[in-house]
Amino acid sequence: MQPQQPTPNPDELDEATLAFVRKVFQAARAGDAAELAALLDQGLPPNLRNERGDSLLMLACYHGHQDAARVLLERGADPEIMNDAGQTPLHGAAFKGDIAIATLLLDHGAKVDNAGPNGKTALMFAAMFNRVDIVKLFLARGADAFRLDADGHSILDAARTMGATDTTALLAAATNER
Repeated sequence: MQPQQPTPNPDELDEATLAFVRKVFQAARAGDAAELAALLDQGLPPNLRNERGDSLLMLACYHGHQDAARVLLERGADPEIMNDAGQTPLHGAAFKGDIAIATLLLDHGAKVDNAGPNGKTALMFAAMFNRVDIVKLFLARGADAFRLDADGHSILDAARTMGATDTTALLAAATNER
């Protein structure tokens, strides 16, 4: 994991710098892989983060841009950087239900059981939002189906609470619970 860089105060940046930074983050949101590659090849830090702690990789992944995410990962973006909400790009992929992005992140070193301060893993997000294929992927990649969040709730509890019937059934069978 790379060391976290201090967040510059926007009041201390000139308008040209702010415009450039907006352009960079928009390229990640829009999935402009070619623009990101060119900027990264010129020395742009791959782990640049916005005011909410979202990395370029988080934005590319959350918006479903696999090519942009691949460019970022291949140029050193850290898939484990959490935003201010304690979520990694893998959490975002689980929430959105994007199995291609989830697979890409896992293939590039994302830890399947990483959790923020609230103890919620990407598996918990996938289970809560009834993302059966992603739950299966995470379990196949070694996710702990018995892990508890910071409040002591299991992944199965979270799925039940959210009314996610398909993942509840899948997890109940995987954990031999009813």
